[in-house]
Amino acid sequence: GALSAMAQPAEPCAAAALERVARSHGTPSARGEALFWLAQRSDANAAPIILKAVDADPAPEVRKRAVFALAQLRNDAGIDPLVRIGRSHADAAVRGEAIFWLAQKAGRKAVGTISQAIEKDPETEVKRRALFALSQLPKDEGVPLLIDVARKNSNPAIRKQAMFWLGQSKDPRAIEFFAEILR
Repeated sequence: GALSAMAQPAEPCAAAALERVARSHGTPSARGEALFWLAQRSDANAAPIILKAVDADPAPEVRKRAVFALAQLRNDAGIDPLVRIGRSHADAAVRGEAIFWLAQKAGRKAVGTISQAIEKDPETEVKRRALFALSQLPKDEGVPLLIDVARKNSNPAIRKQAMFWLGQSKDPRAIEFFAEILR
């Protein structure tokens, strides 16, 4: 509650207090919450602070919360950093989180990064998050991509997961794809 209250005033001292908590508070949950509220304020210096937390905070939950905070930045300011993180961050959990929030925030603009994660990311869990991200796209975009993955991906676990999300879609194209397989 205190962090939420600090996020409301327009005074620079409130932003400075949130920055201090985000950078150095001893509790990971407080650092993560401060990052979220910094993103809500839309201060010009919020993005660099959030990005530093993505790359350097010692707590995995803070790094994931920082990715979420990037997705909350206004005017799509977080999309390019999310793409970069989704493609190349050293931490697989952070990459997966970035892929998820890209689908939620950027939609069609995120398809290239999501598809790249499915094809090239070395971690199966990141690929699974990317498949879920495809399932969250509008059906006209996501279903054909899921069908393509189910047909062509070399990893059987990934093909199976793509088929799972196709089944959840209840889309006629998915049903036709399943009928084709069964024939």
